[in-house]
Amino acid sequence: MRTRTIGISISMVYPILKSVAERGFDADRFCRFASFDAALLRDPESRIDAAELERLMLAGAAFTGDDHFGLRQGRHTEIADLGVLGYVMMHSDTVREALQAYRRYNDILCSGFQLECEPEGGDVRLRFVLQKENGSLSRHCAEDMASSVYRLLCAMSNRRFPLEEVAFAHAAPPGDVEPYVEAFGLAPRFEADDHAIRFRKHLLDSPILYADAKLRHLFESVAARTLESLSTGRAMTDAVFRLLLERMPASLPTLAETAASFHMSVRSLQAKLKEEGTSYNDLAAAVRRELAERYLRQPEHSVGDVAYLLHFSEPSAFQNAFKRWTGVTPGQYRANLTM
Repeated sequence: MRTRTIGISISMVYPILKSVAERGFDADRFCRFASFDAALLRDPESRIDAAELERLMLAGAAFTGDDHFGLRQGRHTEIADLGVLGYVMMHSDTVREALQAYRRYNDILCSGFQLECEPEGGDVRLRFVLQKENGSLSRHCAEDMASSVYRLLCAMSNRRFPLEEVAFAHAAPPGDVEPYVEAFGLAPRFEADDHAIRFRKHLLDSPILYADAKLRHLFESVAARTLESLSTGRAMTDAVFRLLLERMPASLPTLAETAASFHMSVRSLQAKLKEEGTSYNDLAAAVRRELAERYLRQPEHSVGDVAYLLHFSEPSAFQNAFKRWTGVTPGQYRANLTM
């Protein structure tokens, strides 16, 4: 088994490009300014190291002339920017569970960076750390992490968390602290021992506004597969599986449509999947099976409904496929659930 690569998902570059564009600058010009190969964005398997992400963040600040680039980027972070990790967090029951999900699945996005949650009397302290000996976060990356996590907690719980403290290990930048007050509600303490935010412990039990247990289970299964793909070198397999799962039940993309989604030819996609020991047909069947079992556990869906949701031409075709996958018919599977 291949050891998991420490690195950052290429998707973490998108918020930087979005921040550049939101400030009225051209993203392509920024890529040239930063000497960044934009072709990497077309390969979902691409990962960059922490130093490269830091470099791009600093380049974003220099290109836009925004001395609070990281801080403001964090304030504009959306759940979708975190991909499947964000959706697991959004459908957790409480802030505590959302933070646990962040810690559990953070390697999907940025292995090497982590969030440490520590009790401190009646408070809880969230520390933002770089898991590398003698490593340190640049000011822009540290402020991005702190402001993005804080924004997401407020958005998911539909309340503004009153913070007791914001601390950064770096020195205070020149100018006033108003951008920090706008982001956090109070001025930070600079040149501290670490990067952290602190709030009252009872806020961990705040409910998440959009929590849905069924969707959390679905997204957690995808997140677990994604982590596994990082350790086994099956990133393309996972990317295709996630795409098909996300598009269902609205549609089941064809092989050609799937390849186009990744800006690849059909032949290139087939070759990558073959290298990883699978195929488009195998993955389409796996997605259909996972959703079939999920729908059959919901009594409001008839077998005919499930066949329709999974884009089978008729119920008999679904029943035959399901028996091939599981050894039992959909009716027998459903009956076994009540035994």
